[in-house]
Amino acid sequence: MKVAFETSPSFRLHDPRPTQKENPYTFHLPSEEELAEVGIGTIVKLIFSAVPESEQYDAERMWVIVERRDGSNLLGRLDNTPEDIPALTLGDPVEFKIHHIVGIDWDDPELQMRFSNDFNKWFGRCFVDDAVLERRARVGYVYREDSEHEEEDKYPDTGWRIRADVEQLSQEEYDDTPCSYVAIGAVLNRDDSFVHLLSEPVGSRFLRTQGDSYERCQEEE
Repeated sequence: MKVAFETSPSFRLHDPRPTQKENPYTFHLPSEEELAEVGIGTIVKLIFSAVPESEQYDAERMWVIVERRDGSNLLGRLDNTPEDIPALTLGDPVEFKIHHIVGIDWDDPELQMRFSNDFNKWFGRCFVDDAVLERRARVGYVYREDSEHEEEDKYPDTGWRIRADVEQLSQEEYDDTPCSYVAIGAVLNRDDSFVHLLSEPVGSRFLRTQGDSYERCQEEE
């Protein structure tokens, strides 16, 4: 009987905690309170990778039905058919730790309601200098203008525009740095010094001071 815990000759389970630590605004994990409710019959999502590494997929996220729990140690059965992990099949038993869980499918409406969150708010889009995304410069200036995209977009434009700190780049770099249209959470993962400003209205402009505070600039007419 194939049973895998963290690694096996056929696959390994990812520990998602380092990824979440690096990307707190865009990589959501269940809270400790949620994990405490996981028990027999709960359907949880884990991240698997083939061993040796698959040429088609870096990883596959799949559901597992919990059959046994002993503290932080769990045993379940795979509830998906892997795309490219040949030695793993639907119904196989999988041993894992509570920290391997990246998602929970709550059958109980009460639990589903209790653990609902507004994590998607960090996926609204913005324009940002690539120098910020590449960690070559901190955020130096932020302003909000009318959205350029349709409201029906799954993740609409927030209107926020984020510029790099000119003091950390040459004038040529600052003038020529490309920008990207990304989730605002991707910017906050690099520099969240302006997160408290995100509820400010269209027309708002803020310049970063020497520290991490921001001064409001005169709004353009």
